[in-house]
Amino acid sequence: MDQLNLFGNTIPPALPADLLTYYAAVFDAKQSIALMKTFITTVPWQQQIISMYGKQVATPRLTAWYGDKGSDYTFSGTKFDPIPWTDELLEIKETVEKVAATRFNSVLLNYYRDGNDSVAWHSDDEYELGIKPIIASVSFGQTRRFDVRKKADHQSKYSVELENGSLLLMKGDLQHNWEHRVAKSTKQLKERVNLTFRIISK
Repeated sequence: MDQLNLFGNTIPPALPADLLTYYAAVFDAKQSIALMKTFITTVPWQQQIISMYGKQVATPRLTAWYGDKGSDYTFSGTKFDPIPWTDELLEIKETVEKVAATRFNSVLLNYYRDGNDSVAWHSDDEYELGIKPIIASVSFGQTRRFDVRKKADHQSKYSVELENGSLLLMKGDLQHNWEHRVAKSTKQLKERVNLTFRIISK
């Protein structure tokens, strides 16, 4: 894929195109910043306490879970009940569904306040998401680097810059054979809101 850039010293095999697709500028730049500011001021953000490596830790970002009734989600031992959709989220969802050719019933919002906020290496492989989940990741605000590495071979690794107004589709076996992160940065970074649309099945 042309959009993926290596961050290793050697050239690993190309990441299969059926696992990741990146779309720049799906949403207008000014509209994206306006939506980000709306979400920052209106979403009931929470800093979740999750279990990682046997310890209780606070997530280094703020989150909120929205979706259809019944689309509750369990992650790291914590159950998240969905907040009803807002008009803004439904409009974004409609656009994303047209690009992805998929209907989503829930979305996780992440608020990265600065370069100190991050998400560690992980895979979205919870049973509620199914065997080969399709996840659509929308970014508003500050560009952040999204890293991907193969679980069985950490030398196979890639990165893509998630720009303001962009959409990244994760699909196929990605969540089972690969893991991803948004790393902390020592640079002075501005705010970013990320929306990951998902399909919760019971």
